[in-house]
Amino acid sequence: MSTSPENMQTPHTLNDGTTLPAIGFGTYRLNGRAGAETVARAIDNGYRLIDTAFNYENEGAVGAGVRLSSVPRDEIVVTSKLPGRHHAFDQAVPTIEESVYRTGLDHLDLLLIHWPNPLTDRYVEAWQALIEARERGLTRRIGVSNFLPEHLERLERETGVLPSVNQIELHPRFPQHEAVRWNTEHGIVTEAWSPLGRASEILQNETLEQIAHAHERTVAQVVLRWHLQNGVVPIPKATHSDRQISNLDVFDFVLSDEDLAAIDGLAREDGRLKGQDPATYEEF
Repeated sequence: MSTSPENMQTPHTLNDGTTLPAIGFGTYRLNGRAGAETVARAIDNGYRLIDTAFNYENEGAVGAGVRLSSVPRDEIVVTSKLPGRHHAFDQAVPTIEESVYRTGLDHLDLLLIHWPNPLTDRYVEAWQALIEARERGLTRRIGVSNFLPEHLERLERETGVLPSVNQIELHPRFPQHEAVRWNTEHGIVTEAWSPLGRASEILQNETLEQIAHAHERTVAQVVLRWHLQNGVVPIPKATHSDRQISNLDVFDFVLSDEDLAAIDGLAREDGRLKGQDPATYEEF
């Protein structure tokens, strides 16, 4: 369904009463001084949601980038993620503290469980640790990443608390409409990691090129706009300033229902980028 561009800029209201920016900035493999400068540049270019993880080994660079930027700290939502090897409650809490220490910030703004690791089956303990972390002020918001409905239902059943956010793999080759619908029906905002999919292939797709030409936009802008109109928060990554700015310039045009359907038609059964199925995948 097409939506007015004005509405797309409005932050999402989460089920905990806080808000989340409509688009984020990914930081995977942005490390060291160069990584910090890239993050600072992204913030100065307009991003207010910055995504990192314990396993990215760059929480320090992200925190430094926040401090290097010209934007007040309280306007920036910094996300990190708890790794699979530290799901046990007595390991999860100090690992969360370590993430905060690494950033050099007073707190995180959104903390996610990176993967459910269902074979290890300690994600409920991890979730209990996130609930405690929020109560202690280590993070303002809590959520998950790569969780299936069955995992989410169990969290609510055993703790009484549903995540505010579920960050999942989502792009034109793997649109996950049913997962997005389930999340939305349960008051959970969906974020998209790898929102452009395999960029080298997607950015040269003929269908997307035709839609982009019709709107006088880039293919990346069209795909990000598709996410927004589906109610999803995309988290693209870009190191160069011009690409960062271009990826944010998606709020003043609207894809038609025909455009949206054409992009949906690019889905593939084997569309996952790395074959990481949350029902079986175990993250380190």
